[in-house]
Amino acid sequence: MKYLLMTYGNQEKWAALSTEGWTEAVAQQDAFNKRYQETGELIGAYGLGDAAVSRLVRRQEGLPAVSDGPYLETKEYMASFYLLDCEDEQRALAIAADMPWADREPVELWPILHEAK
Repeated sequence: MKYLLMTYGNQEKWAALSTEGWTEAVAQQDAFNKRYQETGELIGAYGLGDAAVSRLVRRQEGLPAVSDGPYLETKEYMASFYLLDCEDEQRALAIAADMPWADREPVELWPILHEAK
């Protein structure tokens, strides 16, 4: 079954990390990604841009209308997401708990119920 893992953050948290802290965090995340890509359970891992560069797109009178994002006005926003293909929820939970950020921030896990063909 497929699962979506999501991590959250904000500019304040990113700014609090030193250059060395970022380098270490990226190395830990790369090692996590490689470990689960090799098992075939990590389908993809994606880091998102800052909320300041997100955009909302609507269609008004048949034309695109673009405005600043994000859609939800919260302090935290999605920072990255990971697609997993695991045997079951217990395995997905174990992988989520192994995320490098899980010792500092919660990792959200959602089952994926439908997949476009």
